[in-house]
Amino acid sequence: MENGYNYRAIKRWNSQWKLGYCLLDCDKIFVPIHKDIHWCLAVINKKDQKFQYLDSLKGRDHNVLRALAKYFAEEVKDKSGKDIDISSWEQEFIDDLPAQENGFDCGMFMLKYIDFYSRGLSICFEQEHMPYFRLRTAKEILKLKAD
Repeated sequence: MENGYNYRAIKRWNSQWKLGYCLLDCDKIFVPIHKDIHWCLAVINKKDQKFQYLDSLKGRDHNVLRALAKYFAEEVKDKSGKDIDISSWEQEFIDDLPAQENGFDCGMFMLKYIDFYSRGLSICFEQEHMPYFRLRTAKEILKLKAD
């Protein structure tokens, strides 16, 4: 195990049977990152051949991107039997992001980064939008409740 990373411990998480689709068919794979008391986002951007890091507090963690690259290579090998050369893939820290201005909205920022980025929208919200996003997210979750 390297820096808490152990592919064997997680390799069954993303089986096609569990997901209902093949993870490797996705253009972007969003990976929420929890760092003790803070949430940020890492993205495997297959389309642009990048490993990306988005943090509402403008943090940068090279270890996360290295582990993400290692995970992706192992996931491709495990699920398809093929080796993938990711040595030319860019590691990008996205700085042009809305910034968190308090100590508790990191999770909501991370969710909205996924929401906007997955739809191909520019990430154009601010701290002041968080109460609305929090309420909207709660309502969306409640609509999915079991009968």
